[in-house]
Amino acid sequence: MTAARFPLPSTTFDRRQWVQLALAGGLGAALGPAFAQAKYPNKAIRMVIPFTPGGSADILGRAIGHELTTAWGQSVVPENIAGAGGSIGADRVAKAAADGYTLLMGHVGTLAITPGLYPKLPYDPIKSFTPIAWVARVPNVLVVHPSLPVKDLASFIAYAKANPGKINYSSGGNGSAAHMTMAYLAQQTGIDMQHVPYKGTAPAVNDLVAGQVQALFTGIPAVLAQLRAGQIKALAVSSPQRVAILPDVPTVAESAAAGVPVRGFEADQWYGVVGPARMPADVVARINAQINESLKSPAILERLQNEGAQPMPSSPAVFGELIAKDLARWGKVIKDNHMTL
Repeated sequence: MTAARFPLPSTTFDRRQWVQLALAGGLGAALGPAFAQAKYPNKAIRMVIPFTPGGSADILGRAIGHELTTAWGQSVVPENIAGAGGSIGADRVAKAAADGYTLLMGHVGTLAITPGLYPKLPYDPIKSFTPIAWVARVPNVLVVHPSLPVKDLASFIAYAKANPGKINYSSGGNGSAAHMTMAYLAQQTGIDMQHVPYKGTAPAVNDLVAGQVQALFTGIPAVLAQLRAGQIKALAVSSPQRVAILPDVPTVAESAAAGVPVRGFEADQWYGVVGPARMPADVVARINAQINESLKSPAILERLQNEGAQPMPSSPAVFGELIAKDLARWGKVIKDNHMTL
């Protein structure tokens, strides 16, 4: 390519002619982000999943990636980058180019809980990311061992108050969603329980079934099989409305009618897609629209139902508000309970 063939814009050469010649010569990528955005996506997209394979984040990230690949004809490649509560993978995305080709399957833990537990995170959950699409919410369910003499949330709280420190509850680890949800319930109701952290949700559930601990407040998928087998019993779900997969289990908020001080309680896990800060608005809009459309597909709906999850199509602004709200909410829980990692 020579200057004679593609002369620079000047007063004697129409700028539009130069652009047309440049495009004809394959220089579109050099003309700036506006042209690149117009063709989005024109190459493979990386979907970073900040947890190990097999969990809800991995399942949902791969499912959404498959739908986008089908719709756009460009591969969405999942990449599991686990560690430090999801912060390693999140940081990788925060430092990527803001062109829409590196995305993160975010989680309430990564974007709203971990920042309060790790004061020296290399990213800011608000400033370092662009909210794109809220994918799903996964309600937590409070489950107990059958030996615990309680029948509902009101009697559970009454028993805990009458026996301070006697209920041991498990979780998948310090700072996990299960830990935070139970701590939030304790904070709201003034009860005192002992936290027993495990290295993962599976052993936390196993020891509940075995009666080594008495309670657990975790995502529905993790305990659904045990509930159906009658090995444990459910007292309440954390969502604003009852969950179709557990229609007979009331919400925590419903117990407020029985005098339990939990009015407005909501503590679901959620998942959504974010990208690096300052992504082009039109690229964000395109990804958001396609994910919202994908959440209507029978395959995605079936996958969400199997995970005990609810689709949450919405705007980037609504998802951004959710992140900010839960960041403040969980930050207060962490501070009030003097939690650190």
